[in-house]
Amino acid sequence: MSEKVILHYFNARGKMESIRWLLTVAEVEFDEVYLTTRDQYLKLLDDGSLMFQQVPMVEIDGMKLVQTKAILHYIAEKYSLYGKDIKERVMINMYSEGLMDLMEMIMIHAFVSGTKAKLDDILTKAKERYLPVYEKALSGPVYLVGGKLSLADVQLLECTLMLEEKFPAILADFPNTKVSLMSQIPSISRFLQPGSKRKPQPDEKIKKTVMERPSRTRIAHP
Repeated sequence: MSEKVILHYFNARGKMESIRWLLTVAEVEFDEVYLTTRDQYLKLLDDGSLMFQQVPMVEIDGMKLVQTKAILHYIAEKYSLYGKDIKERVMINMYSEGLMDLMEMIMIHAFVSGTKAKLDDILTKAKERYLPVYEKALSGPVYLVGGKLSLADVQLLECTLMLEEKFPAILADFPNTKVSLMSQIPSISRFLQPGSKRKPQPDEKIKKTVMERPSRTRIAHP
């Protein structure tokens, strides 16, 4: 029996949240080690656990994985959420990376000044650049690629929920994107309930923790 997956990160969404989502959909149990002290960071650095001196870091299958995309691709491949061939995988990657671009803008927004202008920019780009792509792709199929659930679908649900937190009516003009069967998947339904391992929007405590992290440890964006 393999050891349980362990996630090393802040007690916050950030780059780790997509990993939490994907593991949840794959029905993989995981534990989390929250980084709250300088000594925790330094130990990870000193024992060579952080290849590029930054988190997130995931312990899985005897490895210590860093770099968010690499982690997501490994989990998606391992649990058959990454298409059937190279052509499907590249489509999944394109959809996934577009969503990661959009989610990164939302994540960073909480940690910068001039938030009103930034928020308006996110809304414009979401409605004009990103959401139309997924709306078109889902005009007939249930899933984005190959008629099967993939990493891209998981991230689309995560991203649309993040958008609705900021802009409650944003999906009104994107009915195909709004309608998702994924929330009916039992593991997802549980993940969306209070008390799950899904993280809330960052509050002032989380912002303080992230901004005051030790200088030797970097984070791949909030």
